[in-house]
Amino acid sequence: KAIKTSRPHDEAVIEMLKNDPDFATAYLAVALEEAGGQQALLSALRHIAEAHGMSAVAERAGMPREALYRALGTRGNPTIKTLMAVLTATGLKIQ
Repeated sequence: KAIKTSRPHDEAVIEMLKNDPDFATAYLAVALEEAGGQQALLSALRHIAEAHGMSAVAERAGMPREALYRALGTRGNPTIKTLMAVLTATGLKIQ
């Protein structure tokens, strides 16, 4: 049986977020500071939501799961209301 020596970046990040919930705050901050821009923010929020479980986050945010996937997708353009709902649903705050 072959040993897997690599894995996709997204998969590794989501696992790290699952294993260390405090990492989410730092990860989001770095995405905003270093990468900047909407795509970096959406990617970081998507990873965080996936680590929490998209269905659970969507339910806590009061939105359909499909809408959450669209909002945080590469072509997403979420409203501030949606962003705040996702942050609240994942236990994060913007400071």
